[in-house]
Amino acid sequence: MIEIDQSLMVEPDEFDAKCRKKGAQWLVDHPRAGRKPGKTRPKDFWTPFKPALADAFHDLCAYGAMYEPVGTVDHFLPVDADETLAYEWSNYRFASGWINSSKSKALTILDPLEVREGWFEILLPSLQLVVVPERVPEPLRELTVNTLTRLHLRDDERVLRQRRKWYCLYQVGKLTLEGLRDVAPLIATAVEKQLVANAALANK
Repeated sequence: MIEIDQSLMVEPDEFDAKCRKKGAQWLVDHPRAGRKPGKTRPKDFWTPFKPALADAFHDLCAYGAMYEPVGTVDHFLPVDADETLAYEWSNYRFASGWINSSKSKALTILDPLEVREGWFEILLPSLQLVVVPERVPEPLRELTVNTLTRLHLRDDERVLRQRRKWYCLYQVGKLTLEGLRDVAPLIATAVEKQLVANAALANK
């Protein structure tokens, strides 16, 4: 997870008319108690705005912090917890589908919009994602660790395969450091840290 430039989280012009208001009316017309089994989720009026959401996150998964070519609209506060937020732009995060599924109905997940630079880092060469406790405010430390566990972000094979691919492309010269920063910024930061350490050793 990385710090997100929240100034980019600008609500699209047509969102209010085509999502918020349509959604609010749908909820009025379809009270939860009257919905058929298996069809309890609110109607999806948000997916047409996924490209704008992806742009706001620079096409990076809000949780995995790597390039996501498809992605999903993640309701940070789950729909089951508060249906009124199903149609609120401020409740949306851009996320990889499998991570969104892992999150499911969880309420004890760190909001990506709360993350600040340096809270998480990638270790080389293992490519594991870890929390940097001393940089995280004490009240949020347990939540950050729980988030890595719940979303399988530390060292799950699904996420490690992605990290290995981007790192390999950099190592063989198919990605510059700046290119790596675009698709996997935490790996780029780890590489920079390693380069600085190697340079320091060479100058001793």
